[in-house]
Amino acid sequence: MKVKIKKLKETAMIPKYQTPDSAAADLHACLDGELTVQSGQREKIPTGIAIEYEDKNVVAVICARSGLSAKHGIALANGIGVIDPDYRGELLVSVVNLSDKPYTFTHGERIAQMMLLPIIRGEFEEAESLSDTERGKGGFGSTGA
Repeated sequence: MKVKIKKLKETAMIPKYQTPDSAAADLHACLDGELTVQSGQREKIPTGIAIEYEDKNVVAVICARSGLSAKHGIALANGIGVIDPDYRGELLVSVVNLSDKPYTFTHGERIAQMMLLPIIRGEFEEAESLSDTERGKGGFGSTGA
């Protein structure tokens, strides 16, 4: 599937898959200088790009990079980012520093990953009851761990 990338800044980088079998393409920081995120702080990091893809039944999903998370405590502030098919603004990556040390981002650094996934839209309807299952209302560890 073709994905159009519009550079909003000349220094922006096009997303790139790191291996032929990568499920997600890396997004890069588009910064004029360094950006330090203090412990516990949230920050929106610009990518300098906007995207468009033809299939309205696809969503772009922004995921954390495991290396930034495991090594430096940098996670996405919203868990994952959902880029709806009709959004044409700049992709911003909202991060939070969960470590006890500041982390400094630099221009061109890989900051997140973007996956393209199919959308299944539900038809929601109110119901008086739901079917019984073995699990029932059990949640949050009710099946063992």
